[in-house]
Amino acid sequence: MGFDAADYRGKPVIAIVNTWSDINPCHTHFKQRVEDVKRGVWSAGGFPMELPAMSLSEPFQKPTTMLYRNLLAMETEELLRSYPVDGAVLMGGCDKTTPGLLMGAGSMDLPTLFLPAGPMLRGHWGGTTLGSGSDTWKYWADLRAGNITQEDWQEIENGIARSPGHCMTMGTASTMTSAVEALGVTLPGAASIPAADSRHAVMAAHTGEWTFTQTADGVLATSRHTVVLAKEAALAAMGPGGTLAAARQRARETLGANSLTTLRAAKAHVESVAVGARG
Repeated sequence: MGFDAADYRGKPVIAIVNTWSDINPCHTHFKQRVEDVKRGVWSAGGFPMELPAMSLSEPFQKPTTMLYRNLLAMETEELLRSYPVDGAVLMGGCDKTTPGLLMGAGSMDLPTLFLPAGPMLRGHWGGTTLGSGSDTWKYWADLRAGNITQEDWQEIENGIARSPGHCMTMGTASTMTSAVEALGVTLPGAASIPAADSRHAVMAAHTGEWTFTQTADGVLATSRHTVVLAKEAALAAMGPGGTLAAARQRARETLGANSLTTLRAAKAHVESVAVGARG
């Protein structure tokens, strides 16, 4: 493998579960970000090991990525269980990758931090700001109604997603990463750094460093899977107008190695928050 025994002997092995794929536009920068994470792990004194995992690409996977979320969770759990690792960095962001990664890592219960992909840059067309997801459907309806031309639609497609990163609107991706940050599984402020921002690479390196520190200190993933933190995460998801679909996703993420009582309490709270949001 090209490593001397001195490179890894006596050092915590930090797995970097990477959901990069050519077909996932949200994660196209992960090839570089994984190197930034490794840089952070090396500088802290650990030994990084990249472990590829399936990439759930919301725009392309049919009929829905929800069918494969649990498969990603199982893959993540077994990657961390079957290989000799001491801690983990989870690289995700596109909708269902976030709960899938956290559910798997929570079941394994290693020291873990999540690296959010970050939102893409906002789009532009004809002097108008474009929001990913929402404006896609809006202008598709306009095209079918004859209100815009095929050439207009092509310009909108070319301008709506102009950088790596997940949807910049408060859809599932941003809602889930905001909730995960409130849960304490990311570095503070990590969920709101745009993917194309130079600070995102810095944050990735710091995530590698802090994962090493948590591994050395024995801070397990389930230390954050409490009813109190689940409530905070639910409020963080719903407060800024996040998608209601995240309420149940958030409850699922608290499963990990927790008791059924804890899961039921968290689920009841996030559902009550969702009902309040509808009102």
